[in-house]
Amino acid sequence: MGATLQQTCQEAEKTCFSVCACTQQRRHRSSMKSAFVLLTALVALTAYYVYLPLPSTVSDPWKLMLLDATFRATQQMCNLVHCLRLSHHLRVLNYVIGTFDKLEPSSSEHIKITDALFDGVEVRVFEPSPKQDETLKRSVVYIHGGGWALASARTSFYNNLCRIMAESLNAVIVSVEYRLVPEVHFPEQFHDTLRATKYFLQSDILAKYSVDPGRIAISGDSAGGNLAAAVCQQLSLDDSVTNKLKLQALIYPVLQALDFNTPSYQQNTDMPVLPRFIMVKFWIDYFNGNYDFAPSMLINNHTSLDISQAVSFRGRLNWTSLLPSTFKKNYKPVIQPTGKAEIIQEIPALLDIRAAPLLAEKEIFQLQPKTYILTCENDVLRDDGIMYAKRLESAGVEVTLDHFDDCFHGCMIFTIWPTNFSSGHRTRDSYIKWLAENL
Repeated sequence: MGATLQQTCQEAEKTCFSVCACTQQRRHRSSMKSAFVLLTALVALTAYYVYLPLPSTVSDPWKLMLLDATFRATQQMCNLVHCLRLSHHLRVLNYVIGTFDKLEPSSSEHIKITDALFDGVEVRVFEPSPKQDETLKRSVVYIHGGGWALASARTSFYNNLCRIMAESLNAVIVSVEYRLVPEVHFPEQFHDTLRATKYFLQSDILAKYSVDPGRIAISGDSAGGNLAAAVCQQLSLDDSVTNKLKLQALIYPVLQALDFNTPSYQQNTDMPVLPRFIMVKFWIDYFNGNYDFAPSMLINNHTSLDISQAVSFRGRLNWTSLLPSTFKKNYKPVIQPTGKAEIIQEIPALLDIRAAPLLAEKEIFQLQPKTYILTCENDVLRDDGIMYAKRLESAGVEVTLDHFDDCFHGCMIFTIWPTNFSSGHRTRDSYIKWLAENL
């Protein structure tokens, strides 16, 4: 009787264990299925966020999509901080950049890198090692991009570019660390760059760095190209500056805020890494303006036909006559009969040639030095550079327009891991080659 009871209990226990095991297996399969569904959904959402329809001619399209997705995610995080009124989104974005990417000056056997102050403006100077029987070197004043609000002469991108320029050209490179939005607004970025450049052009300072006064160029990319062009114009009018610039080299420069519907703005409205709306916001931030103006500016309501302040400038920016047909394509001008006069009234700097060098009169263009302009097909700013080249040519200035059909805005600095683009190497090499042959 006892043995039978014991056997029955053992069998019941086995049955219980079997039921529990089956239950655990079902739960495990269910958990695995849920995890798979979740992972699939996550991958699908990530792909949806990352993927952008790009022109078939763009080089390294998937790299560009990943780069753009990273930028957008970072910007959205910073915008959230801004919306919560914890800090300005550009201040947060620059903090992130500075935390992960700023480099201390680190000299090597071939290049001496030092930080200095030029008339109160911070600069980073790259000096190649002296060579036998060499007396004076050529030099480039370089101004970094970033929408007048981002980046730094000390980030790895610009540190790497200026070091390679110094080595390749055997030239002294002065990289200007101008102050940024939101700490300062126009015209302070212009003033910082002008002061640093004028200081460097003094004969005793050039002698200190063993620079040939007749072989100095000014250069910059994007917003830095804007500042380079504006400073070059200003120096050409300044009789107190005896050592003049030999060249200017502008890399996909932003040169006007009169027309946000040029063919390149229309063609590349949503193109990474600089969509049209972001460019308009950069302009508003530069002038410390009101974001509420952005929708009107996108459709050119700020320079409509009834706004008298814009009349005298419209002829200087007539892209229907300044652009070759290959760039005009089938796009039509966007000219509003009536608009919002309060935009120009509140932000008159939109028409200031120190902010928009493309709007300068012909007499100023005639004073400009030999010029190199690099443009990219997949860039809202493409036509700014092409129109600037045309106006310089019409004024009798020798111009090299270096256009890349498969490249995008900002590509020239993306030459190091993890943003190593073939387009970056090609544009950088072409730019340095021109400087080597002309400076």
